[in-house]
Amino acid sequence: MKSVRKTKLPSVLEYISIMDRKIEEIEKESFLELITLLQKQVDPALLNVASGSIIGFLGSVGSGSKPVTDAHGKALRWQDKVIEQEIPVGSSVLDLGCGNGELLASLRDMKEVHGQGIERELDAVMECVRAGVPVFQSDIVSGLASFADESFDYVVLEETLQTLMKPTKVLVEMLRVGRRGIVTFPNFGFWQVRLDLALRGRMPQTGWLPYNWYDTPNIHCLSIQDFLAWMHKEGIDLIEGYVLNEGKVRKLGISDNLYAEEVLMIVEKLRNDSER
Repeated sequence: MKSVRKTKLPSVLEYISIMDRKIEEIEKESFLELITLLQKQVDPALLNVASGSIIGFLGSVGSGSKPVTDAHGKALRWQDKVIEQEIPVGSSVLDLGCGNGELLASLRDMKEVHGQGIERELDAVMECVRAGVPVFQSDIVSGLASFADESFDYVVLEETLQTLMKPTKVLVEMLRVGRRGIVTFPNFGFWQVRLDLALRGRMPQTGWLPYNWYDTPNIHCLSIQDFLAWMHKEGIDLIEGYVLNEGKVRKLGISDNLYAEEVLMIVEKLRNDSER
């Protein structure tokens, strides 16, 4: 009786490795063919992305993006310039998670604002003290609870929303404490984020989202459309919006759920006459 030779099946890890190699072997022209086939089913705004941009992105997808920095190697803070531009002279400002107080110090010097910071990390609190920035050590939720309604003209939540355990609770509280809120966050609807996840089947990485799945601080990923839908549900009005796209800052546009890498929104809660 002949012995039957058993074919060794690849393990799960070997199978994934084989598939990854096959994906790498697919030429870029094949991706264009795939995009053509999907044109009738994808987000309409995606059709306006130049094929050259998509090809350029496909060449670097998953290559280990680095955080975007300025000429001095510091993390680029484009939002600060917009905030400094938008906040009127003499306003009162509460900065949630103010870090070393850099923004509040700048607003104090440029706009004569009356600033207050909330910061959890002791080292950052000490830096604020050295810079002459009023600050108290607390987490954001507890810190907000200590203020009365409309204590400030503006409350700033910069690059923190997606890291919070209860983001909507903080949003509601900041619009209770302040007449207006300024919120910034990375847009997870950005077309490169979508394609990275679709093509690699792994958590996306871009210049603004350089983290791995196991070390990311982002626990509530949202897009511009997600945030606008929440605003509509809660009766929040959008006063102004700005986005970062390809290194340039401009006003928020109708298709920016797809094009914007990061977003800044100035918002205000709609109040009836009895609340005014």
